[in-house]
Amino acid sequence: MEGQWYDAEAGPLVRPYAMTGGRTKPGPHGVRFDLIALVAVTSEGADGTDAADESLLGPEHRALLGLCRAETQSVAELAADADLPVGVVRVLLGDLLEAGHVKVSRPVPPAQLPDERILREVIEGLRAL
Repeated sequence: MEGQWYDAEAGPLVRPYAMTGGRTKPGPHGVRFDLIALVAVTSEGADGTDAADESLLGPEHRALLGLCRAETQSVAELAADADLPVGVVRVLLGDLLEAGHVKVSRPVPPAQLPDERILREVIEGLRAL
């Protein structure tokens, strides 16, 4: 039976829902992490002073903190570097955010494109020259 939990090429097999405790949404506040949201370790945890608190975290939480300590990363980069599904990373980041280990800066919304009518008027004005 022990062989079914370990794959020689893939390593230990752990289902994503086991990493998140069966949760699919981050935290009780329903925080939503965009793929391009930037995640950084809070100033208190940047130098590793919260080692006692971190010892209570799971290995995936600690791996994400380690990646964020190296440099500020987007949610998508964290998922790729940790080799975890994005949904799992969002839930784990929600835990870290609520515990005060990380801070998230929301991406700046892209500038709205000018109205098509204005673009047509500009083109007509250029043609008139």
